[in-house]
Amino acid sequence: MASSSDPWMKEYNEASRLADDISSMIADRGSLPQSGPEIMRHTSAIRRKITILGTRLDSLESLLGRIPPKSITDKEMHKRQDMLSSLKSKAKQMATSFNMSNFANREDLLGQSKKADDMSRVAGLDNQGIVGLQRQIMKEQDEGLEKLEETVLSTKHIALAVNEELTLHTRLIDDLEDHVDITNSRLQRVQKRLAILNKRTKGGCSCMCLLLSVVAIVILAVIVWLLVKYL
Repeated sequence: MASSSDPWMKEYNEASRLADDISSMIADRGSLPQSGPEIMRHTSAIRRKITILGTRLDSLESLLGRIPPKSITDKEMHKRQDMLSSLKSKAKQMATSFNMSNFANREDLLGQSKKADDMSRVAGLDNQGIVGLQRQIMKEQDEGLEKLEETVLSTKHIALAVNEELTLHTRLIDDLEDHVDITNSRLQRVQKRLAILNKRTKGGCSCMCLLLSVVAIVILAVIVWLLVKYL
């Protein structure tokens, strides 16, 4: 029976606890808002831990392959292989739920050489070295997350500025429409007054023509009368 101080079992127990921690974080994710920086940070932390779990699983596979044949029984070897396979299956299922296809199927996306490179990175490392490698990976992913957050904040500020500009333009257009309506109303009133004045002017001309005609007739009558009287 394998001892708890066995390097492989110790590494397996740590990987198993990490997988349980990831499962708990995935369950907690449902209580967070569907959008915003909080859910982004939480999701990034989950993806980062899934990547670390993948590194630990590679280390376990490497350690299992370096175990001397006579140091453990065949039964124990098969048992460890089954344990590792089960943990890998759980990790792949969690990775797939976050669209981490490079974890679930590394051979298809990165090729065998990449997997061999990953194995070579952890093959010669002890537990302290693996912890250092994990810290390096976490640091790189933290830097990537910070850059992503800066980009999101910058995009947000640009969107707010554009929104303010659109709001200002909308307000200016509304004011312009109000001025146009007022001007149109005034123009209509002026047109009505001009129409009334035009009618009055036409009426005044008719009266004047009639008056002039009457005066002309009177003058003509007077002239005729004078001619009759003195001739």
